[in-house]
Order: sequence, then structure tokens, then C-alpha cells
Amino acid sequence: MEKWSLMAVVVLLGLTVRWTVSLNSYSGAGKPPMFGDYEAQRHWQEITLNLPIKQWYFNSSDNNLQYWGLDYPPLTAYHSLLCAYVAKFIDPDWIALHTSRGYESQAHKLFMRATVLVADLLIYIPAVVMHCYYLKEISAKKRISSALCILLYPGLILIDYGHFQYNSVSLGFALWGVLGVSCNWNLLGSLAFCLALNYKQMELYHALPFFCFLLGKCFKQGIQGKGFVLLIKLVCTVVGSFILCWLPFFMEKDQSLQVLRRLFPVDRGLFEDKVANVWCSFSVFLKFKEVLPHHIQIIVSICLTFLSLLPACIKLIMQPVNEMFRFTLVSCALSFFLFSFQVHEKSILLVSLPVCLVLHEIPFMSTWFLLVSTFSMLPLLLKDELFLPSVVTAMAFFMACATSFSIFERASEEELRLKSFSVSVRKYLPWVTRLSRTIRHLFSISIVTMVLLTVMAVTLAPPANLPDLFAVLVCFVSCLHFLFFLAYFNIIIIWDFKHGRHQKKIN
Repeated sequence: MEKWSLMAVVVLLGLTVRWTVSLNSYSGAGKPPMFGDYEAQRHWQEITLNLPIKQWYFNSSDNNLQYWGLDYPPLTAYHSLLCAYVAKFIDPDWIALHTSRGYESQAHKLFMRATVLVADLLIYIPAVVMHCYYLKEISAKKRISSALCILLYPGLILIDYGHFQYNSVSLGFALWGVLGVSCNWNLLGSLAFCLALNYKQMELYHALPFFCFLLGKCFKQGIQGKGFVLLIKLVCTVVGSFILCWLPFFMEKDQSLQVLRRLFPVDRGLFEDKVANVWCSFSVFLKFKEVLPHHIQIIVSICLTFLSLLPACIKLIMQPVNEMFRFTLVSCALSFFLFSFQVHEKSILLVSLPVCLVLHEIPFMSTWFLLVSTFSMLPLLLKDELFLPSVVTAMAFFMACATSFSIFERASEEELRLKSFSVSVRKYLPWVTRLSRTIRHLFSISIVTMVLLTVMAVTLAPPANLPDLFAVLVCFVSCLHFLFFLAYFNIIIIWDFKHGRHQKKIN
């Protein structure tokens, strides 16, 4: 009873922080003619309520796709429609066709913020609580600490409750999927992952390791026995859920193709805006968009993404255990973010979720990564006037992690999961003896660099001939961090995992 009381306090604290951030500005506030993501979400409610389903993804006089045209999967559209019905009941002017464009009022802001909070309460927060509850390898105190740190992760809070999106829905479904397959509720896990993928196409980041994990389970049970039966059940669950979500768009070929074109807009180019992936960050030195033809950009992007995630996926199929699954989720999501085509800065949240799932296992590196992921979105957060909430939530998160997990005391080679790697390296490089100390020094340099760049971006005006100087520096520094973390997580997957390793002493 006591641990559930503490968990309730943790949830209330997470909700309080969320609602406090929601009192601040949002994307595109008072900035016509396009406004921002807040208007995009409101406009999708307007479109889905006032137009028939067949017109949702098509350009027309009533649906100008250049003005925040719907470009997310069908489940997002159904969610927008549900919100629209509630909005119509409260005030039809909020979602009136054409005349509601750019609508802004305190009442409507309260409604929109409340829709995010309700989605969080129904999907994401229960998934976090259940995930921490089923962490049997750690004590009850550490489970509550894990829930606190995950719910205080600033990146998701700032984007959903500040910038304004519904990332907690797709991430919540994905987390239910992880919980399902980890607890051998394979059909529930498959259904949850399919819902995540049908809500946001970027959930492809998590889909590949999910299917590799289940495939490994099937092979382990015997492909001609129980494994075959499990495989058939999983296929039926996946196909059935996709058919239900896409049924209105399967009736006509043109409908299906148009939805796919909207979901995967390859014509937009290799990247947009300032994002901390390889293509954007290193375009300072090599203009990929100008040097490589468009179709070559797509091929190179696909190949590099596939090659970077292949080792982890192969290892997961061969060794389908829960701990390996969580680390492979991190590695694959990070590979997609760094190398795939048309990535947005907010996509780092899809990497941050699986990192949150290993926070109790490698608290030092996980905390470091989650701070960098929030820092990588600094240009967007400054644009939305969310500097103060960003600083406060980041500091609160860091203090919670440092206090709960004693991260600086858990930075030895053993705690960092680098013991096997360091032993292998020392066979060839005997002078490499202080790997953990080097990483702690890198952490200190990283924190100082991020603080300095943040102060410079807030207090200094960039040169007239380099207006994006600070945004580019933030992206480049963040990208170097992410490449380092990709190498680190792959080292853990390749060197550290052995059967039975995931059974740790409870403390």
C-alpha cells in the first residue's frame, strides 16, 4: 500500500509539472499566417469533423494541403475527430470550416492543453507506472524512482505541453507494446505496437527491433511447433489491426496511395530545418542536397540506416531476452534518427523513450543522453519562447536522477557495462586503463559546452551573415553526442550481453 501511495505522489508531481509548463507559450502563438503546430492540431480537428473521410488527405478547395495538410496515419486522424466532437459540443467556432483558421483564445488553449493531459492520463502515464511495476530485478524504491525520472523527462513535457503535440499517445502505445512482449503478452504487445505505428509513422523506429524480438522468440520455441503457432497469431493480430485502422482508405487504390504519399513525403528532401542528425549537421562541410541527386540521397540514407542497425537486430534475433530488447530499441531508434530520410528535430523523442526504459540499468549514461536530447531541441524551444520552462524542467530532471540513482557513484566500468569491452581493448591497447574516468571527463565537458551554447544562444545576437550560427552549433554538438551514444549502446549489445546477465541482484 505504501509503495502505491508513493507512486500516486509521483504521478501527481508529474502532472503538476506538465500543467505548469502548459501555462506558457506554444508553437506559432500569435504568428500568422501559418501559426504553428498548435494550429496544425486544431486544423486537423476542423478537417476531420467537417469533411468526409475520402477528402481528409486530398487537396481541395476545402482542404488546402499547403496549410497544415494531414500527414499522419489514420489513427491520428481518428483522434483528431474525437477531439473535434468534444470541441464542437463546447464551442463550434473552434472548429468551423475555413473561419476558424488561426483561432486563439484562453478557453480554446485550455481545451487543447486538456486534450493532451487526458491522452497522457489514459495511455502514457499508466504505461510508465506498469512498466516500473514489472521491473522485478530492482527494489520497490528504485521502481518508484524510475517512474519519477521518466515522468519528469523534460523533452516530452516541453514538446507536448509547451510546443504542442500528442507524442505521448504514440509513445504510450509503444511502451504498452514493450511491456506486453516483455511479459509474454505477445498478442497485446503486437496490438499496442500496431496502434503506435498507425498513430505516427515515425514509430518505425521501434517496429524493427519489436519484430526481431518476436521473431527470435518464435525461433527459440521452434518454428515447427509452438513457435509457428505464435508466429501465426502475431501475423493475424498485426494484419487485423492494420486492416481495421486503414479500412476506410482500402476501398479505392487512389485513396491508399494518397495516404502513403502524405505519410512519406520524399519530395521534401533529405532534411528540413535544423535537426541534430548526420545529414543536417555535416551539411556545413558537405552540401549533400547539392552534391547527391535526389534518388541517390534516398538510397544512401536507407543503406546507412540499415547497416547501422543490422548488428543489433541480428544479435536480438539470436538472443531474444528482455534486456537485449530494450537496448536494441535504443540502438535502432538512434540509427533511424541519425541516418534516415526526412527526420524532424522532435523525432529524438522516439529515441528518448527506450533510453528511459534503461534508466535504472545505466543511470549515468541514460541521464546524460536525455539531457542532450532536450538540448538538441533548443532552437525550437527558444522559437516557442520556452526557455525558462526548459531550464527549470532540465534542472529538476537532473536533480531527480542524480538523487534517485546516485549517478556519479555508478560510473565505473562495471556500472557503465563496459567491462567486457575494456578487457577486449586492453589485449591490444594495454595503455587504455581509465575508460570510466575518461567518460566522466567527457560528461563534464559536455555539460559545460551545452550550458555555454545555451547562454550564447539566449544572450548574443548571431552575425548578420550567419543568422543560424547558434542553431547549427547546437545541432552539430548534439549530433556528435548521438554518434558517441550510438557507438556506446552497440558496444553494450555486442560485448556485454550473455544469457542470465539480466538477472541482477535486487537492491
